[in-house]
Amino acid sequence: MTSNYKLIIAYDGTRYFGWEHQPDKETIQGKLETVLARMCGKDTVDVIGAGRTDAGVHARAMVAHVLLDTEMTPDEIRDYMNRYLPDDIAVREVKKAGDRFHARYNALGKTYRYTLYVGDSKPVFDRKYMTVPDFVPALDAMCAAAEYLVGKHDFKSFCGNGRMKKSTVRTVDKIEIKRNKDTITITVHGNGFLQNMVRIIVGTLLEVGKGTYPPEHVQEILEAKDRRLAGPTAPAQGLCLMKVDYD
Repeated sequence: MTSNYKLIIAYDGTRYFGWEHQPDKETIQGKLETVLARMCGKDTVDVIGAGRTDAGVHARAMVAHVLLDTEMTPDEIRDYMNRYLPDDIAVREVKKAGDRFHARYNALGKTYRYTLYVGDSKPVFDRKYMTVPDFVPALDAMCAAAEYLVGKHDFKSFCGNGRMKKSTVRTVDKIEIKRNKDTITITVHGNGFLQNMVRIIVGTLLEVGKGTYPPEHVQEILEAKDRRLAGPTAPAQGLCLMKVDYD
C-alpha cells in the first residue's frame, strides 16, 4: 500500500549543484531518489522538497515528502537510506504523513542562517560552512539596515532571477545579527524566499557594514525593484537552511 512519508534531511551542499534535479549533475534530490527507487524496486521515485537550495548551500533540516509502496517501517526506511546515501547526506527522521501533506505547499516559513568568520586566523575546520570577508563589518550599521527589510515588501531587488514572472512580494519576519567571538551569524526568517534572496540580503548588509552606503539606502534599494542596485550575492558556503515551519 502506498503511503506518504515526511523526511527531515541534513546535508553538506559543498559538492552538489543544489537541491533540484539537473541533467548530468549531482543534486541532493537526485541522490535521495536514486536510493529510494532502489529500495522500492522502482524506476523512479519523486521526492518533493520544501525548497530548492542553491549549489553549495547546506541544510540542517530540509523537509521533503515522498510516496512509497513499501512494507518497511519509517525507522527501517531511514536506516536503509542512511546506509546507501553518501556521507554528506543524512536522513534525520522519517514519519508517515497525512495523504494531503505537501512539503512545499504546506510550509509556513523557513529559517536560514548565514555565518561569517571575522577572526585573525582562518577557520580551518569550518571553512566549508563560513564566508571570510576581507573586512570586519560594523554590526550596528547592519542591524539598522536590516530593519528596513523586515515586513512585507516587494523583494524584486533581492531576486537573482531576472526573468521572474510570479510575484516577488514576500514577508520577512526577523533578521537577527549576532557576533560570538570570531563569528557573525545573520539569521533570517520569512514565509518564503526568492532565488538567491538571503544571499543578496547578506551581500547588501555587508556593503552597509563596510560603509559603502548608509543603512537608510536599503529602503531606496527595496523601492527601486532593481537587482542591480542591491549588493553582491554572498558566497553559497556560508548559508544553511536551519528549519522549515508547519502547523
